[in-house]
Amino acid sequence: MCVEDRISSFPDPILCHILSFLPIKEAVRTSIISTKWRYLFASISTIKFDGYSMSGLTDRNIDSFKNFVDRLLKSPDQVRLDCFRLSHEICLWNDGDHDFDISGWICAALCRGVKEIDLQLGYLEDILPAVLFTCGSLVTLKLDAVGHKFKFPSDVCLGNLKTLHFRDSFFGDCILRFISNCHVLEDLAFIECDFYNTSVINIQTPLLKRFILDFDLGEFGDLKYVVVINAPTLVYFQYTDVVAQGYTLSTMKSLEKAHISISGCGTIDSQTIATHFIQGICNVRSLRLTINEGVFRTSQLPIFHNLIEFEFLGRGFNGREIWLVEFLHRMPNLKTLTINFPAFEVPSCLSFHLKEIEVSCFSTHIIEMVSYFLDNAMILEKLIISMDALTVTQKKKARNQLLQLVKSSKKCLKLVVIL
Repeated sequence: MCVEDRISSFPDPILCHILSFLPIKEAVRTSIISTKWRYLFASISTIKFDGYSMSGLTDRNIDSFKNFVDRLLKSPDQVRLDCFRLSHEICLWNDGDHDFDISGWICAALCRGVKEIDLQLGYLEDILPAVLFTCGSLVTLKLDAVGHKFKFPSDVCLGNLKTLHFRDSFFGDCILRFISNCHVLEDLAFIECDFYNTSVINIQTPLLKRFILDFDLGEFGDLKYVVVINAPTLVYFQYTDVVAQGYTLSTMKSLEKAHISISGCGTIDSQTIATHFIQGICNVRSLRLTINEGVFRTSQLPIFHNLIEFEFLGRGFNGREIWLVEFLHRMPNLKTLTINFPAFEVPSCLSFHLKEIEVSCFSTHIIEMVSYFLDNAMILEKLIISMDALTVTQKKKARNQLLQLVKSSKKCLKLVVIL
């Protein structure tokens, strides 16, 4: 039977686009299909060297791999690149015996008008070329360098950069000048990063829509700084840190979702500062809050008029449920509540709005709390109970109790039990 090869009849640009979704090793292997496919892999627009593409390298063939990358990136008449990515596995081979020209590879990608560069390297000293920070084609830049202290040139100009991510790195004041020269930035992330010799972390980015500020709490929780954020169009905000020395947050009228993990020392000053911080995100519609104690002063909390989804993850609480109840009274339009907390009563102000409740880490001693929910949440539609922490016998007993409660409540609701 003769099988027609329809894929090979596609135009070369379409075939190259298809190859761009394959690991580079698999893309190269297609060269044996036919004469038409022999050099197609050299014209792919996405070049990624990760652990899989470097598997099987030995001292014998590592130089061949290096020459292959050189030819792939630096040969003339190549198509524009959409993405160039290097993972940390390449550092395992970049030693004195095998000196990869990583800086040259980055420059070659920039010369081909690359749109996205993603470098996951354990060592970036003297690797990043200066031209990287003046590239007009770059839209996305992601840099992951374990423990690296970044220093940037003064003439940064990335006119089209919309996404900028850093991970596991250190920064001085130069990063703030860097960001101020990225005028169309929409997505900014500092993940497990920290600032040194910096008294003010000042983010002034009017077009920013997504912002992650995730500090390494374990090692640098005693650093002192003020956080200033002016991002009026922000849609997503993630913040992880101890309470800073102060906060100045512009009104975030467009904020849809916020994930906040904040720790305080319990002093009056710390509570006042943390409360000022939470006031800055009072327009949020969906909030996930993780705290280890009542860090806010409830008498000064704003009303969260727009908040319809709230997930609470309390850690190390001891008798703090009263604080949480007071906090919930500030959410008059809440519709979905998820808690990870052993004992808690729903305020009566939520009786006419709450439609869904999820209780994680369920234990048998809070069955009365569930009963209270069923009695007082007048328009409740869905109740989700997670029992993964219980024994088989406890699960059976708790399930029977829940079914009886739902039956007795005479409510038409959906009960979801996760065993």
